[in-house]
Amino acid sequence: MSELLMTDSQINDGTDIAGNFREVHNKIITISKRTDREGGEVTLVAVSKVQPVAKIEAALTAGHRVFGENRIQEAQSKWPALKALYPDVTLHLIGPLQTNKAKDAVALFDVIETLDRPKLAEALKQEMDRQDLHRPCYIQVNTGEESQKAGVALADVDFFVAKCRDDIGLNIVGLMCIPPADEEAALHFALLRDIARRNGLEFLSMGMSGDFEAAVELGATHVRVGTAIFGAREHG
Repeated sequence: MSELLMTDSQINDGTDIAGNFREVHNKIITISKRTDREGGEVTLVAVSKVQPVAKIEAALTAGHRVFGENRIQEAQSKWPALKALYPDVTLHLIGPLQTNKAKDAVALFDVIETLDRPKLAEALKQEMDRQDLHRPCYIQVNTGEESQKAGVALADVDFFVAKCRDDIGLNIVGLMCIPPADEEAALHFALLRDIARRNGLEFLSMGMSGDFEAAVELGATHVRVGTAIFGAREHG
């Protein structure tokens, strides 16, 4: 986790970005100690989608350097300039990725969290080779088997991990999931943890503003937190 500078970053709408970071960070530390983990084992991915640049700049001023965005076009409008000012930023793609946007994704994002089909894996590998930017990837798992949601089906995960890692040659480092809104998130976090273990994958991206504490308890290495840091989204 990036070290947070404990300075106040107050936004015009009253959102105390630095204070919110401190609160989330302290919760992660507390849970990590309770579960015999080091607090630094959990990376806080600040979800900045549909947030104004002023709030992102406040987070950057507060010392945070790991962010997540959902949409390529929106990220392209904000992050090239911000990364020029803060070159140590790590940007995660946490939203669905169309195959025809693989080129843009590889160029802008440092980590791809939403790999979910062979065609996309092949497109990403082609672009990574072409750009000589070999980004780490997570495979998104549809733990709830929801037809409207992206992600690899449970029955296909082991095969897909092996195909991406061994046949296509991508750097598969972990798994990601978004549990169904109407089910107990902890059950899905435990399931994802077990799938990662049997496939020898180190990283687990799971848990958002409403359930990141349960995710940390169950082994999350990355939690994607937006509202608890930036306040309510302005649109989108």
